[in-house]
Amino acid sequence: IPPSPETNTFKVLRAGGKRVGYKEIDTRNVAINSVDRDGRPACRQLGFCHSGCAISAKWSTLYTEIPKAERTGHFELRPKSMAVKINHDGDRKVTGVVYVDEKGALHEQKARAVSVAGNVVETTRLLLNSETIRFPEGLANSSGHLGRNYMRHLVAHVFAVMPGPVNSHRGTRAAGLVRDEQYHKPGRGFAGGYLLTTSASPPDWSAQMLGWGKETAAWLEQYDHQVKMFIVGEDPPQESNRIRLHPTEKDHYGLPVPVLEYAEHPNTTAMREHAVAAGKAVFDSLGATRLFGTEGVQVTCHNMGVARMSANPREGVCNKWGRTHDIPNLFISDGSVFTSSGAENPTLTIVALAIRQAEHIAEQMKRGAV
Repeated sequence: IPPSPETNTFKVLRAGGKRVGYKEIDTRNVAINSVDRDGRPACRQLGFCHSGCAISAKWSTLYTEIPKAERTGHFELRPKSMAVKINHDGDRKVTGVVYVDEKGALHEQKARAVSVAGNVVETTRLLLNSETIRFPEGLANSSGHLGRNYMRHLVAHVFAVMPGPVNSHRGTRAAGLVRDEQYHKPGRGFAGGYLLTTSASPPDWSAQMLGWGKETAAWLEQYDHQVKMFIVGEDPPQESNRIRLHPTEKDHYGLPVPVLEYAEHPNTTAMREHAVAAGKAVFDSLGATRLFGTEGVQVTCHNMGVARMSANPREGVCNKWGRTHDIPNLFISDGSVFTSSGAENPTLTIVALAIRQAEHIAEQMKRGAV
């Protein structure tokens, strides 16, 4: 489908980007209809996309994939339930998933194959909580890599007040990007790269990042002149960055809670400093009257790693299809399989890998291999 329409925010990004010498600037292909498609309308540029889409132009499993799956008669959604353990037999194959329903009752759903997609944290937790005598360190964890190499992207923001009105709240929030900095150019003082993208924030988001008081009030009084840039970049994998189970703390189901151990790599710190300076330069070239950048560590939910793909079973958790090395009918279907983070938001890559994996599982089932 065609790229997203140009918004005022993108036009500011493009104008400033060209002034500082960037060449690769374009509107982005996002999971939002730019034309009528799939029974849903094209984006009407209503803005505030993070709050949901009133016309369903924005892709969401809640009103796209799930309704389609339900209409096939081969899909059942069990809300307010939580998977607590995956069972296996003596042949090292999973046999089903134990879950708790909304009333607290335990059930086991038998299965020919199990795909785990708990957004990294709960994926790790479920597999570790499924330890048995055969898998004492957690299900599919004979390599010891489960939970390790946790990544979550470099994230930074740049705010600016422009000489004239921008009205960035009108239009798609993520409408375009500069790609020039995404490449590996060690001369900048770090490995890997990052992207400069448009971003439109509601006033409360701006206030949370800028702080409180008279200075913030002055920013918000010029909200229609305000423009924002979202910076996302590679976060290198480190074995020491990991997710594990707490030795004593448990949730209301009696299961150990996850613990995230993360320390930012010096490469990420150096990249952020370069990226924020580059973002400020883009807006400053257009005569911005105020500039603010988030130089400090920013937490993002782009969870990746922990069950990385590997050709060698000793070096990861699953193969190129997301099938675990230890168990032939257990698959990982989320960002856990990433070996590196790249510079772009991971969702569309996760979706592409999940579709590819589903086709592989279907083929294996037809052959009787699963």
